[in-house]
Amino acid sequence: QPNGDVDLRFLEKVAREIAGVLTDYRVIVDKSTVPVKTGEKVAESIKRYNRHGASFDIVSNPEFLREGCAVADLMRPDRIVIGAQSEHAIDLMKKVYEPFMAPILVTDISSAELIKHCANSFLALKISYINAVSAICEVSGADVEKVADGIGMDHRIGRDFLNAGIGYGGSCFPKDIAAFITISERLGVPFDLLKEVQRINRMQKERFLKAIQETLWVLREKRIAVWGLTFKPDTDDIRSSVAIELVADLLREGAHVVAYDPKGMEKARAVKTIGAAEFASSALEAVSDAEALIIATEWIEFANVDLAMVRDKMRTPIVFDGRNLLDPETMIHLGFHYHSIGRPSVTST
Repeated sequence: QPNGDVDLRFLEKVAREIAGVLTDYRVIVDKSTVPVKTGEKVAESIKRYNRHGASFDIVSNPEFLREGCAVADLMRPDRIVIGAQSEHAIDLMKKVYEPFMAPILVTDISSAELIKHCANSFLALKISYINAVSAICEVSGADVEKVADGIGMDHRIGRDFLNAGIGYGGSCFPKDIAAFITISERLGVPFDLLKEVQRINRMQKERFLKAIQETLWVLREKRIAVWGLTFKPDTDDIRSSVAIELVADLLREGAHVVAYDPKGMEKARAVKTIGAAEFASSALEAVSDAEALIIATEWIEFANVDLAMVRDKMRTPIVFDGRNLLDPETMIHLGFHYHSIGRPSVTST
């Protein structure tokens, strides 16, 4: 749930259904992101409702697939986590994954359940960290991309997920972090650091919107193009998309929003909060006669567009790049007023 509550009714229902048909030994594998200790509860439910007294083992085997590259992640995993108490179950799981030639980590069930929450939370932490740094860069004149490069060259840290932008979204990070906060509080160990991760993520979009308002002054009736509606590129998923939230904010301010996304248009049209938006059939159509362009998702299509043509189609060549997709020097050379995240704004003279 958005507030971090985890609805386990369906999992409990499945456990009871398994119990009803379990007549001999089986290994029951949970790949979902669930609260720590869920495996114990599943085992208790199966024991309680199994009339045949059949033996079984519970295994926590969290998946780490990313939207847009799930098949590649499945075939070439970074690691395989097997959480189990039984050596027999562990051996069976190892045989299942033997063809994948990937590192296998064997843990207890609770540790395996916790690993997925911790992994997603840490990645979100890296995003919010560099976004917090981007705010410092904006007031100090530093370049967050150079700072991130310098940090990322340290092999202990790495460059991945140090990309400043308007915040994370999607079906995993917001939900999993909220759930982890609730789980930790119920265990009596409040995880306040993750609350700050959430706050920074919210504020990043608000700072971006404020920059748009300060630059354009009055948003009402201004034609604003938005490139990108999905929460990230290479997917049609708009769940918890910051881009969708931003479009809704602009519409509430009275702006005339013209949006385009390579894959997310169909789902975006069904979102009530952005029902007043106009949807273009191409990136170039979206910017026609626009007084500003907002890049909200870092699709490669947007990086490869003919920027001179974009400039010529716009009423005023003002670009707000929420994903630092474009090069500031190129933008100023082409005559744009260019605003990005954590980098000095540039204006053509």
